[in-house]
Amino acid sequence: MFRPIFKRGIHTINVGGIKENILQRTDYPLNKCRKILENVPISVIGYGPQGCGQALNLRDNGFDVSVGVRKGPSWDKALEDGWEENKNLFSVSDATEKANVVQYLLSDVGQIKQWNTILPHLTEGKTLYFSHGFGLVFNDKTKIVPPSNIDVMLVAPKGAGATVRTQFLKGTGINASYSIHQNFTGEALDKCMALAFGIGCGHAFETTFEKEVLSDLTGERCVLMGLIQGA
Repeated sequence: MFRPIFKRGIHTINVGGIKENILQRTDYPLNKCRKILENVPISVIGYGPQGCGQALNLRDNGFDVSVGVRKGPSWDKALEDGWEENKNLFSVSDATEKANVVQYLLSDVGQIKQWNTILPHLTEGKTLYFSHGFGLVFNDKTKIVPPSNIDVMLVAPKGAGATVRTQFLKGTGINASYSIHQNFTGEALDKCMALAFGIGCGHAFETTFEKEVLSDLTGERCVLMGLIQGA
């Protein structure tokens, strides 16, 4: 079990009359993040842009991380990146079973298709981590409803998965928003921040799953990928 061994240094700023809570690397330096997740197996499910970037960053930062993916192009890419079958590269089901922290980083459609595969392995006290809240927010359609006896959180880097990796390699990192949806263990924030700064984030801004989804659908998919392209 996790232990609440660290004090948290949440900073609050006022933006246009709206207060925002922010955490930064000095609040969760890398040695502190490693201590929080010491001997905690992490599985990144999916090896697309976010899965690849976050898994490689966690591996480079010394965390106990594996990849869970179906055999095919993503599996082959993982092998090229140095992941080893039956050591730290597994099927989706096996990776979820082995992990205490499950980073669910498939596409929205992939999350829907694989949900019944991972659900039986989300046992009491585990952590389910998202980087986009679509599947959970629209669970009336996706049927993604996490068990009530696990922690559920979100870390959403403010950039593409490739940027998560390239900025990490440059030593600068990328900012992210975060949210705690379920705090079953009472220690979800520490785990969330350890993962956020473990993947190389610079600052973490508090949000909700709902706000993250609406900002993504509006700002990225409607404006950047729709309106601007149409104009």
